[in-house]
Amino acid sequence: MNGVTGATGLSGVTGATGLNGVTGATGLNGATGATGVNGVTGATGVNGVTGATGLNGVTGATGTSATSNSMYASNTSGATIVVLLGGTSVALPNNQILDGFTVDGSNTTFTVPVSGLYYVTYNLNTTASLLSNTRVLLNGSTQIPGSVLSPALAVTQFNNSFMVNLTAGNTLQLQFFGVVGTVVIVGGGATGAAFNIIRLS
Repeated sequence: MNGVTGATGLSGVTGATGLNGVTGATGLNGATGATGVNGVTGATGVNGVTGATGLNGVTGATGTSATSNSMYASNTSGATIVVLLGGTSVALPNNQILDGFTVDGSNTTFTVPVSGLYYVTYNLNTTASLLSNTRVLLNGSTQIPGSVLSPALAVTQFNNSFMVNLTAGNTLQLQFFGVVGTVVIVGGGATGAAFNIIRLS
């Protein structure tokens, strides 16, 4: 028979650490993780200092007034006008603002200084009702169609406005025509006749 096992002896001294083994191959990259939640937006920064004012730009070309070379003339002194069948021009000696226009010695014929489109108005006020016609005559011989007024009933006021292309050197006259007779336009400081020509372009 075997005898009884004796008591375990004391542990021996730990041996020296062995050399490191060879490093193994790098493993495959793991899958990319999920994108994290966006952080809170930071507070808006303080406004920067205003920059210096830039230099002034070049001054543009000077414009031209479309209403230059316009005119106004009236008759506030009154007049008795003998109307001929072929027309009689009205003298407009008062309150003349010619601005380039010229007028003849009889104050009936006005000369256009600049070619362009013009807006023309006139009014005539008589002391008694009559059936005479009114118009603006171009170059002493041609009536401007839009200028003609031919009332169906006797009136004391003739008012008209129209537009017309005019050429520098054209002349204009305000006339009664069509019925032979005598016309008396108001005076005494009131406007018996007025003629206004405004260049639009």
